[in-house]
Amino acid sequence: MADNKPLHTWERLTSNPNETRLLAEELGRLLQPGDVIGLVGELGSGKTLFSQGLAQGLQVPETFYITSPTFAIINEYPGRIAFYHLDLYRVATVAELSELGLEEILYGEGAVAIEWAERLGDYLPAERLEIHLVFTGETGRNLTFYAFGASWQKRLGALAALNETES
Repeated sequence: MADNKPLHTWERLTSNPNETRLLAEELGRLLQPGDVIGLVGELGSGKTLFSQGLAQGLQVPETFYITSPTFAIINEYPGRIAFYHLDLYRVATVAELSELGLEEILYGEGAVAIEWAERLGDYLPAERLEIHLVFTGETGRNLTFYAFGASWQKRLGALAALNETES
């Protein structure tokens, strides 16, 4: 991972996939052009489900089914702003990504969700939100959010406050 330190951390437990997706949808409503979301977790931990929720929050039309782009590596969807969904599971080196125009995506005008974001290492943008997903049972997840940069610090605080009032 890039070596900068998070400015804010927030942890949230979800008990089922729907709660996880709804939390992601709330976050998706806060996304702005140029935002990067790094998703970190084991296989099956909910990274793609979280990306589906982000897409809903970004108003990606329901006619687009969000699947993990494991073989395509990058999928692009229209929405309130363009949504780029990356899956780096099959990527052996960051050099492979340069051919795909990764820099234009990471520093462009869309919102980006990256599954297996840790594989980017120092290439991750300094300004980003990382979400670590961990199993807490068959359907439960512990999500830890790490805000890198002042903009994410503020928005993560807002997301946390919104969820505290809903609990």
